[in-house]
Amino acid sequence: MPDNINKTWPKLVFEDYKDTIGTVHLWTQIIGKIRLKKMPWLNHSWHVTLYVSARGLTTGSIPYGQGSFQIDLDFIDHAAIITCSDGKRETIRLYPRTVADFYEELFSKLSSMKIEVIIHDSPNEIDPAIPFQKDTIHQSYDSAQMHLLWQALVPIEAVFTRFRSTFIGKVSPVHLFWGSFDLAVTRFSGRPAPKYPGAVPNIPKEVMEEAYSHEVSSAGFWPGNEKAPSPIFYSYCYPTPEEFGKQPVEPAEAFFSKDLGEFILPYDLVQQSANPAEMLLQFLRSTYKAAAKTGNWSSSLECDLTYLEK
Repeated sequence: MPDNINKTWPKLVFEDYKDTIGTVHLWTQIIGKIRLKKMPWLNHSWHVTLYVSARGLTTGSIPYGQGSFQIDLDFIDHAAIITCSDGKRETIRLYPRTVADFYEELFSKLSSMKIEVIIHDSPNEIDPAIPFQKDTIHQSYDSAQMHLLWQALVPIEAVFTRFRSTFIGKVSPVHLFWGSFDLAVTRFSGRPAPKYPGAVPNIPKEVMEEAYSHEVSSAGFWPGNEKAPSPIFYSYCYPTPEEFGKQPVEPAEAFFSKDLGEFILPYDLVQQSANPAEMLLQFLRSTYKAAAKTGNWSSSLECDLTYLEK
């Protein structure tokens, strides 16, 4: 593992950040939906995602008119920042404020910058889905806890990027899906998959069917929720061969959840290990191997480019 991989892995306590993440999750949905409306459609909804940045999360560049704009969530100075290629810039402070209040100021600032966009104003993958403009329930923001969670995303994103680099087949960016608020990276076998039979709250089935239109092996980080109040790493494949969950994986603490249909590795175990990055890489590589072996993926999809780093 290169020395430049961030070795700072903060301790995360779900009870300490659960209310903050409940609010920030909805803020990211608003921002993500703006990106969704202004980006051309990319396969598997890659056009809607956010990315880990050096200060928080970002939409990256979004085409608009003759130029572009982007929206950043800065978890150092705690602000949402809108910047345009024409030099315009607006800032929205992040503090304990309702989703409705954040929504109103964000769209007011966009309008002042002559950026016109209309989004579907209810959350996805959440039930009940309170319209953003009416949500005065979610209003927590603990800046210290949000900073810690983002600090965890930084080294996780670095390891995911390292894992991604050894695959020459089709592979997603390392990106954050704001629907479920998980950071993920997905590999593809190149073969079509059976039509996805599942359902997700407040997501059109056509979107889910397109997302899983081809065979995947996907891994990610999820900060948890009230029903599962612990941050975890996960790895699954679709379709899921019967033998997938029976495969040996590393580290020894990882396990297969029959209820979720995926391998799980608690974040706490990684954070407390002597070499968190290496433990996480073991999990990513071995669970992919389980998917590739049971799904009969071609070994030609993998590569070793370490010789180029010398």
